[in-house]
Amino acid sequence: MPAVPDWAIALTYWLHLLATVTWIGSLVSISILVLPAAARALQPADQLAFIDVVQKRLEPIGWFSVSLLVVTGLFQMSVNIHYNGFLSVSGQWSLAILSKHILVAALIAVSAMHTWDVLPAIRRALMRKDKLDPEQLSSLRRRETGLMRTSLVLSALVLLATAIARAAA
Repeated sequence: MPAVPDWAIALTYWLHLLATVTWIGSLVSISILVLPAAARALQPADQLAFIDVVQKRLEPIGWFSVSLLVVTGLFQMSVNIHYNGFLSVSGQWSLAILSKHILVAALIAVSAMHTWDVLPAIRRALMRKDKLDPEQLSSLRRRETGLMRTSLVLSALVLLATAIARAAA
């Protein structure tokens, strides 16, 4: 296999970092800034409407970032001297990378539940404005907050696994 040019590796690292900052940055912003502020400033129905508007903008950006992370991450891994094959756990680097991939898969699963379960439920509830059930609104807000907090914890663990892999390289 011919050597990969340094500019190609640098480009994939840059794109990977941009996608990471975009995805995890949006999770941090929503979890730590937006949701608590909305809870303090808005009524329950208005909170959900605000969350819906924000998430409609963020969801495509987040899923594009995930796609870019997968493509660039696979490329980076394939050119890394420590990579010895799929599911190989031959050292600290490969164990950290395997852990990172498991955490990323969990993070993607949580994001999928958010995108294809909670957000549609919020939208359905908002369409019934005259029949909004306060208990349903509270349940949706708790689910939204819980998924965002879970995503935040998982993303911090992904960054920890990345740091361990970098230290082992």
